[in-house]
Amino acid sequence: MILHISTFFNPTNLTVTQGNTARLGCCVEGLSEPEIVWMKDGEKLYSTDQMYIPIEQHHWETFHSVKSVQQQDAGKYWCEVEFHGLTISSEPAWITVEGVPNFILEPQDVATFPMVPFNLTCAAVGPPDPVEVLWWLGGVQKGDATSSPSVLRVNGVNNSIKFYCEAKNVRGISVSRTGTVHIKAAPKGVQVVHMVENNVTLAWSPGFTGHSDLSACTIQISKNSGRKVELLDQRVKVPPFQQILSGLSYYSNYSVRVCCDNEVGTSLFSGWLDFQTPEAVPSAAPRNLTFDLTEQQLSMNWATLEDDELQGKLMAYKVQWNLGGEGQEALFFKDNVAHLSGGGRFFNATFHVSACTVAGCGPWSQPVLVMPASAQMQRGHVWVGLLLGLLVATMVGLLLTVLVHRRGKETQFGSVFNPPGNECLVSFTAARSFNRTFPELPESSLDSLGINNDLKAKLQDVLIPERLLTLGHMLGKGEFGSVREAFLKMEDSTVQKVAVKVLKTDINSSCDIEQCLKEASHMKDFDHPNVIQLIGVSLHSRPQQRLPIPMVILPFMKHGDLHTFLLLSRLGDEPFTVSLQMLIQFMLDIARGMAYLSNKSIIHRDLAARNCMLSENLTVCVADFGLSKKIYSGDYYRQGSVSKLPVKWIALESLADNVYTTQSDVWAFGVTMWEIMARGQTPYPGVENSEIYEYLIKGERLKQPPDCRDDIYEIMHSCWSPVPKCRPSFLHLIDQLEGLWASLSPGHSCIKEALLYVNLENDKGEQGAGALGPRKDPFWSGMPWQCVGMEEDEKDWLVVSSGAALAVGGDYRYIIGPTCHGTEEDGGRQGDSMDTLQPDVRDEEYEDAFINV
Repeated sequence: MILHISTFFNPTNLTVTQGNTARLGCCVEGLSEPEIVWMKDGEKLYSTDQMYIPIEQHHWETFHSVKSVQQQDAGKYWCEVEFHGLTISSEPAWITVEGVPNFILEPQDVATFPMVPFNLTCAAVGPPDPVEVLWWLGGVQKGDATSSPSVLRVNGVNNSIKFYCEAKNVRGISVSRTGTVHIKAAPKGVQVVHMVENNVTLAWSPGFTGHSDLSACTIQISKNSGRKVELLDQRVKVPPFQQILSGLSYYSNYSVRVCCDNEVGTSLFSGWLDFQTPEAVPSAAPRNLTFDLTEQQLSMNWATLEDDELQGKLMAYKVQWNLGGEGQEALFFKDNVAHLSGGGRFFNATFHVSACTVAGCGPWSQPVLVMPASAQMQRGHVWVGLLLGLLVATMVGLLLTVLVHRRGKETQFGSVFNPPGNECLVSFTAARSFNRTFPELPESSLDSLGINNDLKAKLQDVLIPERLLTLGHMLGKGEFGSVREAFLKMEDSTVQKVAVKVLKTDINSSCDIEQCLKEASHMKDFDHPNVIQLIGVSLHSRPQQRLPIPMVILPFMKHGDLHTFLLLSRLGDEPFTVSLQMLIQFMLDIARGMAYLSNKSIIHRDLAARNCMLSENLTVCVADFGLSKKIYSGDYYRQGSVSKLPVKWIALESLADNVYTTQSDVWAFGVTMWEIMARGQTPYPGVENSEIYEYLIKGERLKQPPDCRDDIYEIMHSCWSPVPKCRPSFLHLIDQLEGLWASLSPGHSCIKEALLYVNLENDKGEQGAGALGPRKDPFWSGMPWQCVGMEEDEKDWLVVSSGAALAVGGDYRYIIGPTCHGTEEDGGRQGDSMDTLQPDVRDEEYEDAFINV
């Protein structure tokens, strides 16, 4: 196009395909060096693509180029020049750009509620026209193409979804931005972040809010109590997205869910979150305590508590009794029935009961006085007696009145009414004798047992006549026998208090008896302060029985077993502190005893805290040799049959191949160290017996107990090496522990020794350290009353000091384990079956030792 100060001509429009080059020209005549300006749609253009070429002195040409034309380059162009304040413009030239459609309205994000209809809009233009629009929703084409602009009607969606539109003409297709349909979402991440007693802190994260702040949330609480479901709504302000739910019931199952709302509306509920509140001490005492008393037994029962009163899982009932104004040691029973032997011991004793959960024991019931049935009848029928007395007095009065009347008649008429005859005489003779004297039974000998000659020769010098032994009350009983307190008359006429293991009277097999005596023969040769020693063997003669009953006589261990002692230090009625130096001393005693046994080629196979006894001065003695084996050939013993063993104390190779060595005893010693530092806790909490092997083979081991020093844990951890030869010997363990013991500062052992005897001895000097009940098969998991696997004949849990229990107290680990699965001796035969030293065990899930009284 040409610009002349006086003459103009019309420029030619340009139609350019998108991406090509466009060039516009303008010519000016009549001015020297004019300033020419390019204009587009009323705006000045500043571009390096403009050229100014002088043709003659008063003739100039200028060009504006667009190298790659796009839609934004389309429009009206012209050039201008100023002359004496006058602006002269050329005719305009239009650039038309043809290409793919250009969006003038793209779809925008939508916030809505589930299944609420909404519209989506999209518009695009050419050139060239026409332009058609096609919609895509959630990756799926919605309908056919429609002319631009296009509106898509959506009937509603349940979840957030993506969408976009396509614009199409003859030049190609353009795709719009991707939009999102936002659905107001339910809260997420609902969780219990803190739980104290019956107060639960709940937290959650808000879902999509619809681009509007949340104002409040609703917590719906459901309590699942049997078939009944209780719903409770609690409204809370947010933020923060957290709330404390207080006043919940103890030991109850709850479910919660949350929804939130704002001015847009209310969201959906989150999913249900299930949780259980912790246990608590029972809130009520057992009721309706009754008893049945005979000379042989005291039986008691009481009503069970309701779930809301129990507030936890019942672990045991605690029975406290007083006699003569003195409180006795508490008894623990699994069920609401108690059977105590020796009923005459409890005349005029008072009993009361409380229920116990993991959290502790609840309130005591009303005390009940135990007395003979005759006394009860007298007290219960006092008014009846008074009425009967009044009635008898009335009858006697009437009788006297009649006699007086008859006497008057006799005086008046003489003896005419008296019958003839002499007075009667009455005499009495004894119909039977109550003499209870029995003929004295002959003293039994080893020859009458039918055992092999080698065993007889070995026990002959420790045989003690039965007449020197006075049996006292029963300390406990188990599957194969019982333990009784006894007094042994010595040669110097002094009396020594001992414990006697007595085989059950209904075991008549010589093989069973021989196995019991074999265990005694193992202990006969022991002579070490940290290994329990045999005092002797006695034979109890029985009338009309072919075989006498063997009795193994052992030292009386005043403070019971180490496991119970450690439990009581944490969980007894009067917990006490045991110093670190004392705990290491316990480990040293056990290590020295085990070093002595290994030096004598004895494999213990059942080393655990429960099998270690505490003497009067708190020296530990290794006990329980029911599973022990002496090895004469090689350094290992292979169990020949599948038998049940305390798997949580057994080494990895023993679980895999039934191979037992001194190194497997070292493994058990490491577990025993863990028990000591954990104050009697059960090893591998939360891991079932059936899972132990898989747990260990993956490299897992017992975790470091709280308050356990790193150097102590390193010692116990070295005992659990998967390679037996890499484990330390007992002599090396003794050196390490002695170094630890010597390194302790005086501050570690400043606890007064008297504290170690809290609640361990009563006024009579008898054992009172909380014998927690039968230790035949039940296993303890942290609390004195937590015991499972109880059988019907083992429900008599009585502490030793009471002297009236049928069940063995936890303070006595004198073990009898006779069975008869073979007659070969366990002498030096590698691969002998251990069935002869392994009693049957009724429940495979037990976690404690399987050899008991």
